[in-house]
Amino acid sequence: MRLTTKTKLNLLTAIACFTMQAITAFSGKAQTTDRVHLGFIYPISTHGSHAPLDTNDFSLHLLAGVSASEKGLAIAGLSNVARGDVKGLAVAGFSNHLGTKSDGLLIAGFANTYGNAKGMQFAGFANVAAREVEGAQYAGFINKAGDMKGVQAAGFINVAREVTGIQLAGFLNTAKQVKGSQIAGFGNASVGDVSGSQLSGFFNHGKDVAGSQIAGFVNIARKVKGAQIAGFINIADSSDCPIGIINIIRNGEKSIGVSIDETETTLLSFRSGGKILYGIIGGGFNWTTNNDNYAIEAGLGAHFFPSKVFRINTELASTYLGRFDYDEYYRASLRFMPSILIGKHLELNAGPSLNYINTNNEAGKTMVKHYFHEHQNRWDDNFQAWYIGYKAGLNFKF
Repeated sequence: MRLTTKTKLNLLTAIACFTMQAITAFSGKAQTTDRVHLGFIYPISTHGSHAPLDTNDFSLHLLAGVSASEKGLAIAGLSNVARGDVKGLAVAGFSNHLGTKSDGLLIAGFANTYGNAKGMQFAGFANVAAREVEGAQYAGFINKAGDMKGVQAAGFINVAREVTGIQLAGFLNTAKQVKGSQIAGFGNASVGDVSGSQLSGFFNHGKDVAGSQIAGFVNIARKVKGAQIAGFINIADSSDCPIGIINIIRNGEKSIGVSIDETETTLLSFRSGGKILYGIIGGGFNWTTNNDNYAIEAGLGAHFFPSKVFRINTELASTYLGRFDYDEYYRASLRFMPSILIGKHLELNAGPSLNYINTNNEAGKTMVKHYFHEHQNRWDDNFQAWYIGYKAGLNFKF
């Protein structure tokens, strides 16, 4: 029978309640040390009802065992419960529960719960530490710790107050402060500072980041000392090197501009970024064909040799022309555009470009009359070519 997550949690809670009651019942007796503890389930064992007060070198229980602490090897088919420490190895089919700390290795099919830990913990579902962990947590679903000094690795989520090391999660990492790196399949979230890097498939969030943020969709931070790399958008108060299509940087630069190139493609574009790097996104029309093809553009750019009146904008952009049907035209362009700055808000730029095109229609081939290299595929309609062009535009900065 396959147990649901809710059923597993209820079972874990019941076991914990049972063992805590047993420990409480015998808390008034003196603690003793016995090397070997064998049993079925508390109190059916060689130590009987006195088990919660005993420290063992070796424990073996068919279902569940209870002790004051374990100094060697503890094995249980279902659960190990220690009121104090575990110094060694604890292996359980379902769960390990420690009252204070572990100085060894915990392995459980479902969950490990403890106060502090110095070592490693492996669980099929969850590792839960009330306070500090120095070592590593590995869980199929969730790891939770107060302060984490080492590694957290989970199939779904890692939660910690302060992380000095690495968090690895299939879905989400959350922490108050990170001194190391966060790596997640979906997102990393830190409400405090990050001294290291954040890498995720979708989003990163941090306060001040002394490193880099790399996300498939969006990065959010206050101040970034490094690179922000996102598939779509970067947001920050200060970030000199954002790499994304849209970059909302409070102390950066944003502009709206209109431009035209050698194919008579007219674009209205939004440029945004930091002091050096910026992103480009735009749309418009191409007027050279009877179809009035739509134009969509996205790319990255960089400002070189900036001054109050002059700079050179270098841009790498991709442009689509068409009507979203079979006839298509793709172009990749590398542009070198000297720019004149007129006051605080206007920028006039123009310059040459190196272009590569891939098109499957005759109108696309004839947009440019001279190519220095061209190739017509024999097995389909695709035409590929290289040529030198130009671009000119006017940008309004704000």
